[in-house]
Amino acid sequence: MFKNYFPARHFVKTAWRNIIRNKSYSLINVSGLAVGIAAALLIFIVVSYELSYDTFQKNYNNIYRIVTNTRHSDGNTDRNPGIQCPAIDALNAGFPQFIKTVPVTEDGSPQFTVVGDNANNDVAAGKKFIEENKTAVFTQPSYFDIFNAVWLAGNKAVLNDPSSVVLNKTLAIKYFGDWKNAPGKFLKLDNTILLKVSGVVEDAPENSDFPIIAFLSYEAFKRYGGTYGYDPYWGYLSSSNQLYALLPPASNIATVNAQLNAFLRKQQGRDLQSDKSYVLQPLKDMHFDYRYETFGDHSSNKNILLTLAFIGVLIICMASINYINLATAQAISRSKEVGIRKVLGSTRSSLMMQVMSETFIVVFISTFFAVLIAKLSLPYLSNVAAVPADIALLNTQTIFFLLAVMLIVTVLSGFYPAIILSRYQPVLALKNKIALANIGGISLRRILVVTQFAVSQMLIIGTIVAVSQMNYVQHADLGFNKEAVLVLPAYSDSANLSRMQPLKQQLLQNPDVVSVSFASDEPSSDNNSSTNFAFDHKDDKDFPLFIKNGDEDYISTFGLRLIAGRGLTASDTLKEAVVNETLLKKLGINDPEKAIGKDIRIGSSRWLPVVGVIKDFKTNSLREEVKQLAIFSRKTNYSTIAVKLHTKNMAQTVSQLQKIWEKTYPEYAFTSHFTDETIAKFYSQETRLALLYKIFAGIAIFISCLGLYGLVSYMAAQKTKEVGIRKVLGAGIANIVILFSKEFVWLIIIAFAVAVPVAYYFMHNWLQSFAYRINIGAGVFALAIITSLVIALLTIGYRAVKAAMANPVKSLRTE
Repeated sequence: MFKNYFPARHFVKTAWRNIIRNKSYSLINVSGLAVGIAAALLIFIVVSYELSYDTFQKNYNNIYRIVTNTRHSDGNTDRNPGIQCPAIDALNAGFPQFIKTVPVTEDGSPQFTVVGDNANNDVAAGKKFIEENKTAVFTQPSYFDIFNAVWLAGNKAVLNDPSSVVLNKTLAIKYFGDWKNAPGKFLKLDNTILLKVSGVVEDAPENSDFPIIAFLSYEAFKRYGGTYGYDPYWGYLSSSNQLYALLPPASNIATVNAQLNAFLRKQQGRDLQSDKSYVLQPLKDMHFDYRYETFGDHSSNKNILLTLAFIGVLIICMASINYINLATAQAISRSKEVGIRKVLGSTRSSLMMQVMSETFIVVFISTFFAVLIAKLSLPYLSNVAAVPADIALLNTQTIFFLLAVMLIVTVLSGFYPAIILSRYQPVLALKNKIALANIGGISLRRILVVTQFAVSQMLIIGTIVAVSQMNYVQHADLGFNKEAVLVLPAYSDSANLSRMQPLKQQLLQNPDVVSVSFASDEPSSDNNSSTNFAFDHKDDKDFPLFIKNGDEDYISTFGLRLIAGRGLTASDTLKEAVVNETLLKKLGINDPEKAIGKDIRIGSSRWLPVVGVIKDFKTNSLREEVKQLAIFSRKTNYSTIAVKLHTKNMAQTVSQLQKIWEKTYPEYAFTSHFTDETIAKFYSQETRLALLYKIFAGIAIFISCLGLYGLVSYMAAQKTKEVGIRKVLGAGIANIVILFSKEFVWLIIIAFAVAVPVAYYFMHNWLQSFAYRINIGAGVFALAIITSLVIALLTIGYRAVKAAMANPVKSLRTE
């Protein structure tokens, strides 16, 4: 008999027969485990991908970025990934604590015009490409000593030449058909800098925060500083101007930070604010710190990744709980089988091995279907997570993960049922006297059900909070009108300044155009340009002033609200300024009217009169507080055209405006977007998170219902005779449903009591990343418990009605 279940082929055959004999239970087990393992596998792919960012860099543990923190008197701190241009020059010239340094200045969404073989070719006739949401950088040869690169043509020395450019392979193929054709060809950047392609490098991996498409000489940045933001003034700080350093291994970072700030303090007494400090930010932290921008397309939050990983573990545990509940429910019907095996000499260990083998087979089959489910889901994964559309499903990591999951789930799911079955007494088993009291463990099964529904309700609460916050974000009053505002590029170099006013007049002639404004950027953007300032002919303030440039129609185009004074009048240069409420609060001015006529000095400008005060509007995303702000005219800083449209015939209007724009700027490539699209991008990660919560809440509910069905099946098997007696005594279907439901209602209420504080803690902390957020009220929890009860009662009701409909005569014959 022993050979029937111990040798591999025989115990597998016995286990397989038991699985086939109980098709419905097996199907439920496989369904729950397959869905749970598939969800965990996809979570593992997302989390491992995010954690892999930049780990391929040879100097991963020793690369740092010098960032700037600006502390305000009210306790708030502004964080900027850049430092001042003169600080970059000074530190780059030599700082003994660094092995190497390299300046990296961003040129976002650059436009390249393919000139061809001859530098004298007509630029207007060349092919134009605007690389939206991509990054070119001005840097030095030392960049390639610090960061990885595979050179296909040329070498790092070419960046000593201000007229050279190095393209990545994809861009070289796009422009010239084959990357081998690129070297020696000419491009023009932003219709400003004529460049010779002097090198080609392989594309950066997708898991990189440095997806740079073109490298230009830092000397070119200095030469064309007025266009690209090089400013020798210590008071000017831009997030685009960054400095990276390679430090020796095991450097004392606190000591180096102190030395950096000692260097910074030497600049005090110039035009530098004393509340600034430099901090070394490790490369390994950059991807996970949203407070400082990177060149990549997104940042991640380690807490969110840990939460996702934890959800994956919980889903696996819930699937294992399902198996336990169904296996113990099934154990009663197998009591005679166990009794016979024990009488024939089977040991407890051999019975446990048989149960574990059955569990392994179920887990193996479930894993196979889990891989299929994950394979089918993989093309859609990039819609809910920031992973490449072609990310691999199976690799060394995921195979080891699946093997580990199979082992862990087999042990978690099979161990307890194996103990229960193997300890049956042969006499009771053969007489079919195994009952609730004999197998015990009902309290454990109750704990398992409570655990399942606690997890489900935590995810339901998380989903409600996340969706509510995103709805709040989408419908929040931003303080300006974001609807139907088309944003086009503008060019403010000396060759294009004269085109601005004629273009504006042509755009206004379209009957579907309400207003037009030239500006540096939209009211809400990722622009954090700031400078020092002074007010009312006093010394510089100890906090920075954030700045936006806009013409006389900026306020009306975006619907900003004046609360005192007037808007700007037409001017090409600094003439007057409009400030916001937050600035007045920081200056201690309670009445906006008292600010009108006061003078303000912005950076190194002359004193300007304050002519208006606008109501606060959201200058960045709702994660951040409104910043102290001044708006003034400076034609040379305009880079966008905001066009307010009537909402009818918008597609046709955009097409008409494109033709006007292209006629004005024939040497540039057309691009456009709407302001509401810019704002939506601020919250892409949160939108994905809300969708993930929905998906995982649905999976958790599905698995919980399977587990609940298993426990109700167990009770139905235990109460078969009781149900028969009750029906004979006149009990109706409703009475039977209540008999089965009342205990589970209490278990769900207990699960709710467990879930509420945990869910509140995590979601309250998540909401703290938003300066403007919803309150988690009682309605959130009421909706969660009602949802759980309705779903549970539907599940219980189905199985209870089935038991209640059974013939009482057959029920009373059951022993």
